Amino acid sequence: MILTELHLICVKMSCLMSAAVATLVLSVFFLPGVWARCGSVTAAIRTATPQEMEALSGSCLLVPCSLRDAPASQSKPSGFWINGDYNIFDSSNAEKLVNVTGNLTEQNCTTVFYNLTTSISGDYFFRLEEEQIRATACDSPLRMTVKDSAWSPRINISGGLKDLKEKESVSITCSALTPCPHSPPKLTWTLRRDSHTQTEGNADGTMTTKIQENITLSDTHDGYSFTCSVSYPVNGGTDLRKADANATLKVFYAPKDTSASISPSGAVSLGSWVTLSCSSRAKPPVSGFSWFRISSEGPVSVSEGQVHRFNVTEGGEFYCVAANDLGNQTSSTVKISVGSSFLTWLPAVAGIIVLVVICLVVCACCFKFKRQTKRQTQGDIYEDVSAPTTANKAEELHYERVMFKRRPKASQSSVSEQDREQQETVVYAQVAVSKPESHSAQAADRAEDLYAQVKKK
Repeated sequence: MILTELHLICVKMSCLMSAAVATLVLSVFFLPGVWARCGSVTAAIRTATPQEMEALSGSCLLVPCSLRDAPASQSKPSGFWINGDYNIFDSSNAEKLVNVTGNLTEQNCTTVFYNLTTSISGDYFFRLEEEQIRATACDSPLRMTVKDSAWSPRINISGGLKDLKEKESVSITCSALTPCPHSPPKLTWTLRRDSHTQTEGNADGTMTTKIQENITLSDTHDGYSFTCSVSYPVNGGTDLRKADANATLKVFYAPKDTSASISPSGAVSLGSWVTLSCSSRAKPPVSGFSWFRISSEGPVSVSEGQVHRFNVTEGGEFYCVAANDLGNQTSSTVKISVGSSFLTWLPAVAGIIVLVVICLVVCACCFKFKRQTKRQTQGDIYEDVSAPTTANKAEELHYERVMFKRRPKASQSSVSEQDREQQETVVYAQVAVSKPESHSAQAADRAEDLYAQVKKK
């Protein structure tokens, strides 16, 4: 009796377990609805796709996809995508949003999404169906994000931006995401015009468009900035979404433009002080300067440092060398010429002489001016400045001449009368100037301005 009951219990448990297994199998492979799509059951298939992908609104998105753990197909299978709300996206949709371009019989589920909008962003699962198989890849969803703005291109320099050195050859690449290979983006940059653009596949099945340029670096590239621009066609090519990226090159180089200068320039005298200066540009900066003097036995080191100041004992030629971690550069020579002391002081002496001559000329001019002023003052004594001039009446001038002669004495009878007349003749001259009638009577009656001159003959 007891054995019979135990047997019945075992039979019931076996039936229950068989029913549970059958239900599980049916839910995974055959039943439609939630259990057949995604629920708490273990997925029957898996897909290999990027976990996250981005796309532009108004464009398309290529999703690389391959099947794993899928049973062998007995007939032609079909595939489509569902999102978390169980909306179905397949090629039979009237809006033609999805096209599975891969060969499902070869486990290729690559798909292209068209006419994307930001509203369809979310998680998507691939579902495989045929006559005897219906399965959803629930544990490998694709997270799709649709955005309105374009991605900035990416600039890559072989060797990185921090360790660029002159004379190195590097490759500079500008690349842009290409979610829709049917409408690839266009790349341009200021580094070079008309660069060749190419689109290539990545290891995960996505696509990238890029341009590349190979250059040999020099000191002129240090601090050089350039821009890479990308344009994405959307809405059938009627619109463009653009973005830019910038980069600046930082190139290290050995010393350049090294030069030496001397102060004072020209000939110097023995015993005078001379300053030599060295200049150069480098990156990293110059770590040391060295000075050399050219002698009959070759270059001789005379000093270390950017400036060399010394007392001249003889003439000669000098040059400097600038160095850093990447190399060194030698300047051209500067020559120190030694002149005589007289030649050294000659400019100063000439200047003093010129100043003395100028002072003498100024003094002579002042003396001459004072002398002329004094003569003019003495002449004005004999002028009557109180008598006004009349424009209509001329002044009347009267001239008188009186001549006196001495009679000859008896002892001088031997001298001719004509000789005595020439020797002792005295001539008096008087000029009287009378004023016009318009003046007062008193001024007209008196004798005015008498001038006398005595001349002995």
